[in-house]
Amino acid sequence: MDSRAVEVRASRNWEKLVRATLKREQLRSSGPGHGRTPSGIAGAIPPSLERATNIDAILQAADEIQSENPTIARILCEQAYSMAQNLDPNSDGRGVLQFKTGLMSVIKQKLAKRDGGRIDRNRDVELLWEFYQQYKRRYRVDDIEREEQKLLETGAFSVNIGESLEMRKVIATLRALVEVMEALSKDADPRVGRLIIEELRRMKRSDGTISAELTPYNIVPLEAPSLTTAIRVFPEVKGAISAIRYTEQFPRLPADFEISGQRDADLFDLLEYVFGFQKDNVRNQRENVVLTIANAQTQLGIRVEAEADPKIDEKAINEVFLKVLDNYIKWCKYLRIRLVWNSFEAISRDRKLFLVSLYFLIWGEAANVRFLPECICYIFHHMAKDLDAILDHGEAIRAANCITESGSVSFLEKIICPIYEILAAEAARNNNGKAAHSAWRNYDDFNEYFWSKACFELDWPMRRESSFLLKPSKKKRTGKSTFVEHRTYLHLYRSFHRLWIFLALMFQALTIIAFNGIGKGHPDTFKLILSIGPTFAIMNFIESCLDVLLMFGAYKTARAMAISRLVIRFLWCGLSSVFVTYVYVKVLQERNDRNSNDFYFRIYILVVGVYAALRLFLGLIVKFPACHALSAMSDQPFFQFFKWIYQERYYVGRGLFERMSDYCRYVAFWLVIFICKFTFAYFLQIKPLVKPTRLIRTLSNLEYSWHDLISENNNNVLTIASLWAPVVAIYLMDIHIWYTLLSAVVGGIKGARARLGEIRSVEMVHKRFESFPEALVKNLVSSQAQAKRMPFISEAPQESHDMNKAYAALFSPFWNEIIKSLREEDFISNREMDLLSIPSNTGSLRLVQWPLFLLSSKILLAIDLALDCKDTQTDLWNRISRDKYMAYAVQECYFSIEKILNSLVDGEGSLWVERIFREINNSILEDSLVITLSLKKLPVVLSRFTALTGLLRNETPELARGAAKALYDLYEVVTHELLSSDLREQLDTWNILARARNEGRLFSRIKWPVDPEIKEQVRRLHLLLTVKDSADNVPKNLEARRRLEFFTNSLFMDMPSAKPVSEMMPFSVFTPYYSETVLYSNSELRVENEDGISVLFYLQKIFPDEWDNFLERIDRAEATRDAELQDSSTDSLELRFWASYRGQTLARTVRGMMYYRRALMLQSYLEGRPLREDAYFQTDLPTTQGFELSRVSRAQADLKFTYVVSCQIYGQQKQKKLPEAADIALLLQRNEALRVAFIHVEESGAVEGKVSKEFYSKLVKADIHGKDQEIYSIKLPGDPKLGEGKPENQNHAIIFTRGEAVQTIDMNQDNYLEEAMKMRNLLEEFRGNHGIRPPTILGVREHVFTGSVSSLAWFMSNQETSFVTLGQRVLASPLKVRMHYGHPDVFDRIFHVTRGGISKASRVINISEDIYAGFNSTLRQGNITHHEYIQVGKGRDVGLNQIALFEGKVAGGNGEQVLSRDIYRLGQLFDFFRMLSFFFTTVGYYVCTMMTVLTIYIFLYGRAYLAFSGLDEAISKEAKITGNSALDAALNAQFLVQIGIFTAVPMIMGFILELGLLKAVFSFITMQLQLCSVFFTFSLGTRTHYFGRTILHGGAKYRATGRGFVVRHIKFADNYRLYSRSHFTKALEVALLLIVYIAYGYTDGGAVSFVLLTMSSWFLVLSWLFAPYIFNPSGFEWQKTVEDFDDWTSWLMYKGGVGVKGEDSWESWWDEEQMHIQTLRGRILETILSARFFFFQYGVVYKLHLTGNDTSLAVYGFSWVVLVAFVMIFKVFTYSPKKSSNFQLLMRFTQGVTSIVIVAAVSLVVILTNLSITDLFACILAFIPTGWGIICLAIAWKRLLWLLGVWDSVREFARMYDAGMGMLIFAPIAILSWFPFVSTFQSRLLFNQAFSRGLEISLILAGNKANVERS
Repeated sequence: MDSRAVEVRASRNWEKLVRATLKREQLRSSGPGHGRTPSGIAGAIPPSLERATNIDAILQAADEIQSENPTIARILCEQAYSMAQNLDPNSDGRGVLQFKTGLMSVIKQKLAKRDGGRIDRNRDVELLWEFYQQYKRRYRVDDIEREEQKLLETGAFSVNIGESLEMRKVIATLRALVEVMEALSKDADPRVGRLIIEELRRMKRSDGTISAELTPYNIVPLEAPSLTTAIRVFPEVKGAISAIRYTEQFPRLPADFEISGQRDADLFDLLEYVFGFQKDNVRNQRENVVLTIANAQTQLGIRVEAEADPKIDEKAINEVFLKVLDNYIKWCKYLRIRLVWNSFEAISRDRKLFLVSLYFLIWGEAANVRFLPECICYIFHHMAKDLDAILDHGEAIRAANCITESGSVSFLEKIICPIYEILAAEAARNNNGKAAHSAWRNYDDFNEYFWSKACFELDWPMRRESSFLLKPSKKKRTGKSTFVEHRTYLHLYRSFHRLWIFLALMFQALTIIAFNGIGKGHPDTFKLILSIGPTFAIMNFIESCLDVLLMFGAYKTARAMAISRLVIRFLWCGLSSVFVTYVYVKVLQERNDRNSNDFYFRIYILVVGVYAALRLFLGLIVKFPACHALSAMSDQPFFQFFKWIYQERYYVGRGLFERMSDYCRYVAFWLVIFICKFTFAYFLQIKPLVKPTRLIRTLSNLEYSWHDLISENNNNVLTIASLWAPVVAIYLMDIHIWYTLLSAVVGGIKGARARLGEIRSVEMVHKRFESFPEALVKNLVSSQAQAKRMPFISEAPQESHDMNKAYAALFSPFWNEIIKSLREEDFISNREMDLLSIPSNTGSLRLVQWPLFLLSSKILLAIDLALDCKDTQTDLWNRISRDKYMAYAVQECYFSIEKILNSLVDGEGSLWVERIFREINNSILEDSLVITLSLKKLPVVLSRFTALTGLLRNETPELARGAAKALYDLYEVVTHELLSSDLREQLDTWNILARARNEGRLFSRIKWPVDPEIKEQVRRLHLLLTVKDSADNVPKNLEARRRLEFFTNSLFMDMPSAKPVSEMMPFSVFTPYYSETVLYSNSELRVENEDGISVLFYLQKIFPDEWDNFLERIDRAEATRDAELQDSSTDSLELRFWASYRGQTLARTVRGMMYYRRALMLQSYLEGRPLREDAYFQTDLPTTQGFELSRVSRAQADLKFTYVVSCQIYGQQKQKKLPEAADIALLLQRNEALRVAFIHVEESGAVEGKVSKEFYSKLVKADIHGKDQEIYSIKLPGDPKLGEGKPENQNHAIIFTRGEAVQTIDMNQDNYLEEAMKMRNLLEEFRGNHGIRPPTILGVREHVFTGSVSSLAWFMSNQETSFVTLGQRVLASPLKVRMHYGHPDVFDRIFHVTRGGISKASRVINISEDIYAGFNSTLRQGNITHHEYIQVGKGRDVGLNQIALFEGKVAGGNGEQVLSRDIYRLGQLFDFFRMLSFFFTTVGYYVCTMMTVLTIYIFLYGRAYLAFSGLDEAISKEAKITGNSALDAALNAQFLVQIGIFTAVPMIMGFILELGLLKAVFSFITMQLQLCSVFFTFSLGTRTHYFGRTILHGGAKYRATGRGFVVRHIKFADNYRLYSRSHFTKALEVALLLIVYIAYGYTDGGAVSFVLLTMSSWFLVLSWLFAPYIFNPSGFEWQKTVEDFDDWTSWLMYKGGVGVKGEDSWESWWDEEQMHIQTLRGRILETILSARFFFFQYGVVYKLHLTGNDTSLAVYGFSWVVLVAFVMIFKVFTYSPKKSSNFQLLMRFTQGVTSIVIVAAVSLVVILTNLSITDLFACILAFIPTGWGIICLAIAWKRLLWLLGVWDSVREFARMYDAGMGMLIFAPIAILSWFPFVSTFQSRLLFNQAFSRGLEISLILAGNKANVERS
C-alpha cells in the first residue's frame, strides 16, 4: 500500500514537473476581464504548429475536461500528438521537439493512472461520441442555439455576459471534440461514423449560432455574427456594413473566389482579388473603414433609423473621403496633375468608398513606406487609375502591375518590396548610425523624390533601373534629394540667418551711437549707422554661400529649379554686397571731402531704399497674414520669380501664417522683449565700454610681459577684444533671458485667466463643494443625458432646490466612481470612502444629501449650540446656518429620522410619529421650537436613536426584537423628556395610544427595512450621528488630495461641452513598449540591494498610508508580514500589482489608460442609448451599479475607444519564456479591450548558408481561455527596424489603431478616472476655433508623479511641470509655436497617418523622434494647441545619473535637430517673429545654454591673456579704469542663468498660480536650501557637453536611463566614468584659469576681489566637480567611501582587452570615450580646440623669476626642452621591462641614480639661479595643461601615433592624468566622510520631502530592515 502511494505521488510530481517546464508562469486573474488562463501543455505550443492546426484548441479542451473525464482528455492529447507528428515529423521547428516530448510524457502519465488496465483504442471514437452527446445535453447547447438564433433575427442580444462567456468556452470544447471525432471517424463503427458525419454537416450548415463567437475579431465581428457584443446592432454600424456591401454594378467576382467568414461579399473582396492585398490586411482595413464611416455618421448628429437596412448619410461619406484623401488632393494640386476623378460632384458614392478603401489598404500594407506619404500618394494615384479601368469591366480581372512571376497577385511583393529593398540598402549604409548623414539617403530623401513631376519618370509599374530604385554602390555616395545634413555649426547660421543678421545690425547701430552720439551735434552718426547696409548685404551673401556649400552631395540628384535658385541667389547676393560696399566706401570718402555734393550718398540712399522696400514688400506678401491671400492669387511670372527667389517653394511649409489677431499678439510679445533687451544692451553693456576702449586704443608704449605677436603694434587689439568678447557673448544669448521673464509673466496671466489654481487645498474643496454638481453637469454630462434625467429643465423654471437636487443626482454617479477608483488604487481607506461618497439623491428625501466628510461632527456641534441656546429659535438657527453644512446636516437628520420612523412602524405607532412631527413642524412655523422641546434632552434622544440605527444597519432581522425595544425606549424619551409638559400630557391621555401601550402592542414589532433607499438612509444617518472626528483632513493622502483639487478646479475652467458618447469623436490610445518592466515579480520586490533594502520595503516606507489601505482592501491585518501574503496566490498577485502601480511600469500605464473605457461605459450607461424605439430609459434615475456589465455601454465604449500597446519583441519574449511575456498576457486577461501588437519573426530553411526570416505584424487579444488569440497577422517586406527603434515600433502597429484621434502615451505614464471623464470634452477641441486652421495636435498637461521623495526628483518634477504647463501654455498662445514634445498629446489620426505618421524614424537624425511630429504637422499646415483642464500622469528620472543620461539624450537630439531639414525649413519659412519664438524654444535654448558656459571661458581666457601679458596692471596704472561696470552686468546675467534663476522664474510663477504666494516662496527657499542651484549648474554642463559634441562629432543615441527606484549609493568610479569628460575636465580647466587669474592678475583689492569677481566661475567649478557626490545617497558615509576607493583603484589599474567592458577597466573605458572622433573634419576641429591648452605654458614661462624680463621666443622654446626631459624621466620611472631579472636590476639602478640627479639638479638650479620654489609650482601649473593638450592631440590622431609606436606611452600618461584628477576629487570627499554629521546633513538635503512626511528615510538608507521588522 505504501509503495503504491509513493508511486502515485511520484507520478503526480512527474506530471507537474513536465507541465512546469512547458508552460508559462501560472497566471491568475483578478478583477474585470477574462478569468481563464492558459494552463498545462496548451500554454506551450510552438508557433509553427499553432498556426497550421488547432492543436492549441484541442489541448485546451483536454485541460478543460481533465477533471471531468480523464479518458477523453487522454484521447484528445493523443490526437494532438498525432497532428504534431504529421505536421513536423522531424521536429525541425523551434521548440517542436520539446513540445512533443513533454506531450508524450503527459500522455504516459495519463495512461499510468489507469491502474494498469488495458486500453481499447478502437472504442476511443465511440467514447468520444458518447461524451459529446452528454456534454451537449448538460449545457443545453441545442436549445441555446435556437434561442440565440431567434434573438439574432430580432436584432437583440444576450444579456448575461458571464453566461455568454461560459457558453463560448463550451462551444470551443465542442468544436475540439468534433475535430478529433472527424479525424478518428474512419476507424469508428459505421453507425457511430454516420452519426458523426451528420453532426459535422449540421455544424457546417449552422451559420447564425453562437458557434460563430469563436471566430477571432477585433472590435466589430464582421466575419460572423456575434451575440456577446451589441456593436453590430447599432444602426450606424449596420449602415456602414451595408455601405460597403457588394452590388450588381460592381464587376463580377470569379465563382471560385472564397469569401472569408459568414458574411456577404463587399468591395474589399474585389480589391483583394484585383490587387492581391493580404487577407488580414483586408480584414483589418475593412473594420477600420466600417468604424470610420459609422463614427462619421454619428458625429453628424443625424439619427440613423434602426431599420432592417439602415443607410449612411452622404455627408458622412463625403467627410471621410475628403479627409482621408486630403493629402493626395493637395499633392496633385502642387504637382499640377489631374486627380483620378474628374470632379468631386461626379464621383458616385460607391467610387468614393472604393477610393478610401484602396488608400487604406495601400497604407495598411505599406510597412516602412508609410514614412513616405507622398510615395503612397504616387502608388495610390496609379492604382486608382487601374481600379477605374477594372470597375468599368463586367468581370473582375487582376491588376497586371501586381501579378508575380508565379502568376499569383501580390501587392506586397510587386509594389512594396522593391521600395523596401532600396530603403533597407540605404539604411545599411549608415553603419548603425555612425556614418555621416550625407553619405546615405534617409526616409525624407526618398519621400521628397515625389515632390516634383520628375517622380513620374519612375513610371508604372515602377522601373527597377530608375534612379529612385537604384541601389547604392559601396564606393560612390548616393545623391541626396533637396537637403544634405552636413555636420557643422554653420547650420545654425544658415537656418536662422535672419536672427543673427538682426542682432548684428542692432549691435552695430547701438555701438555706433554709443561711440559717436546722436542728435544735432553729431551729423555724421547717421551716415555711420548706414554702414549696416554693407553688413546686411555681406551677411546675406554668407548665407547664400552656405546654401551653395551645404548642398554639396545633392547637386546630381536635386531638382534643376532648386539648383538654379541657389546659383541666382549666390550671384545676386554676391554682386549686391560688392556694389553696396563699394558705394558705401565712396560715401565715407565723401564725408571727408568738404567740397563733396553727396552724389554717392544719394545713390546709396536710393539703392538701399529700393532694396529695403523690395525686401519689405516681398516679406509682407509672403509672411504677413493679411497679404498672404494676395500672394497666393498672383500668377504673374515676374512676381512669382521674385517670390521664388525670396523663399524657396516646397511641398511642405506653404501657408505658414496665422490669423491677424494671433500675429499681432506674438509681434507685441517680441517687441516688448526687444525694447527691454536693447535698452539693457545699450546702457549696461555697450555704453560703459566706450570710454575704456578709446583709452586703451590710445595707450602706447605698454610693456608686455611676454613675446607678443599681435597686439603690441596694433592698437592693443587683443586687449580690446578680451574686454568686449564676454559682453558680446552675453548680448547674443540674453534675449533668451528676456524671453523667459516675459513668458513667465504672460503664462501666469493666461493661467490666472483660465482659472488655474482656484482650488488649491482640501479646505477649498470643502468650501466650494456645493457648486461642484452644477459645474460637473454643465461640463461633463451631455445634453442627451441631461434631457433624459432632468426633464423639467426644458419646462417652466423650478425652484433652485429642485435644480440642486437634480444636479446632485447626476453628479453622484460620477463622483462616487471617482472615489471608488481612489479606493481601488489604495489612496483612501474604507472609512474615507464612506465619508467621501455622496448619496444617489434619487430618493424621496427632498433635500440634497451631501457627502459625510462635509457633515461629520456637525450634528454634535449643532447639539452643543442648542444646549447653550438661551435665545429664540431664529437666533439658534442663524447661529447654526453660519456653517451651511451644519444646517444641511441638521435638516437631513431631521427629515431622515421622520422617514425612517414612518417606514418602521404602523398602526398606533404610525399615529404617534405623525403627531410628534406635526407638532414640531407647527412649532417651527410659529417660532416656538425652544418652548415645545426641551433642548437639553436632545443628547439623550439622539443616543436612543443611535442605538436603534446601530441595530437596523446590521441587516439581520433576527435583531427585530431588540430594535423594537430600542424604538420603545426612544418613544419614552421623546414623549416624557423631550416634549413640553402640555404636549406630554396630551400624548399620555391620547386613548388610542394609551390603550396600545397598556396592552403591550405599542412598538411590540417593527417592519424591518427592506427598501434599499431606507437601508441606505439608516446606514448614512448612523454615520452622521456617530462620526465625532472632524473630516477636514479627509482625504489624508496627498496624491488623493491633489487629484481631487485639480479635478474640481477643472470643472470651472473653459472647456467644450460634452457630446453624447454615441456622437463623440472616436479615439485610440497608443503605447510603444520594448522590454521595460511590465509587472514587478515577487523576487524583484524582495531581492535586497547592497544595503539590505528591497523594493517592497522601500515602497512600504515611502507610501505607508497606501500600504495600510492595501492591507485593508485585501482583508489583512495591519501587522501582516510580507511573507504571509505569499500564502495566498491572489494576495501575492495583488501585492505585485500594488507595487507595480507605484513604479514606472507598463501595468500602471495600462490600468490608467483603460480608465477611458470605464469612463465611457459609465457615461454611455447614464445616457441610456436606445437600440429600439421602445427601449428608452425611464426618466427616473437607476443606480449605476453594474454599469460595466451593460452590453450597450460596453459596445458603445468599444466603438469609440481602442487601446493598442505595441510590444515590439513580445513574440521573442514568448518564445524565450521571459517573465515579461507572462506579465503582458496577464494584462491582456485583466483588460478585455486591450490589444497587443508585436513583430513576429519566423525563421525558415537556410538558403546558401543563411537562415531566411519572415517578419509579421501581429495583433492579439485574450481569448475565452485567457490565451493569446491572434486577430491579424500581416506579412512585412522585411525587418521593420531600419531606423530608430521607437518610431519603427509605432509605425508597424499604427495600422491597428482606430478612430479619428490617437493619443500617444509612453509606457511610464498614468491616467486617472476623473481625467478620463473629460476626454469627450478634449476631443471636441478638434472642432473648436483655434486659428485659421483646425487643430491637428491637442497638447495635454502632464503631472509628474515621481517628485515626492528625493530632492533631485523634486527639482526635475518642478522643472518638467513648469515646461508642460506654463511653458507650453505660452508656446501655444500667443506664440503659436508649440510642437509635440513627447506625450500625452492627442493627434488627429487621419491627418497624420496620411502624412507620414506620428513620428519620424531616420537613423540618428530623428533620435528625438517625437518633436518631428510637431515639425511635420506645422509644416503641413497643421495647428497645435495646448489644454490644461485635463492632465495625464508622467514618470520622470529620479537619480542624478538617470537625469544626466536623459538630458544627454535630449541635448544630443537637439544637436541632431540643428542639422535637420525640418529646422531649416521652419527657420526659413516662418515669419521673423514666429521664427524667433521657434528658435528660442527649440535648439536656441541649447545654443543659449552653451553660450552661458562659453561666456565663462571667454571671460577667463581674456583675463588670463591680460594677466600673462601684464597689460592689466599697465592699463590699470595708466588709465585707472577697466570698464568693469559692463563686465559686471554681463557676468551677473551669466551667473543668474548658470545657477538656474531664470529657469526657476517660470517655475515660481507656476507655484504662485497653483499653490499660492506663500507656498511658492516657501518652496523656492526650500529648493535653494536643498542646493537646487548646484543641480541646475550641473545640468548646464550636461546639456552643453552633449549638444556641442553632437554637432561637432555626432554620437547622439538613445540612452537607457532605467525607470526604477533610485535610493542606492552610486560608486565613485561609476560617477567618474559618466562625468569625467563632460564635467570634471572642463571644471578643472576653469579652475586652472581662475588660479592663473589669482596668481598673475592685477587688482587694487588683491586676491579677494578676484574671488568676488569670479564667484560664478568658482561656483561652477565646485558644482561640476562635486554635484555627483553631493546628490549621491550615502555619498559621505565612511565605509562606503573606503569601498569606493578600492573599487576605483581596481578599475583604474585593470588592463583592458577584447570583450572587457568600460565599467570593468579604465583602458576599455578610455577607448570607448574616443569613439566619437571618426572623421578627418572631427580630428581637425579637435586639434583646433586642443590648442588652447598650450596657452598656459606660453604665459607662465615668462612670469618665472628664473626668466626675469627676457621676452624672447627662446624662453618658450627652452620650456619645451624641460618638458621633454620631464617626459623622459617619467618614462624611466614607469618603464616595466619583461625580459630578464638582470635588466630589471639595471632599470632599478638607473631609476635610483636618476632620482639623485634630479634632486641635485633642482637644488643647484634653485641655489645658483633665480629659480624660486614658487617657480616650481608655476611650472606644474604650466605643464599640466600642456600635457593634457598633447593627450587630446594624440587621441585626435590616434592612428598616426599607433603607427609611430608611442600610443602605449600616451595611454600611460592619460592614466596618470585620470588618477590625479580622481584623487583631486576624492580627497575632499574622504575628508568630509570623517565627520558623521556630514552624512546626516546630506540625507536631510536629499530627502527633505520624505522627512517632512515623517518617513523613515534613515532606515532606508542604512538598510536597518531587521530592526524595523522586530519593532
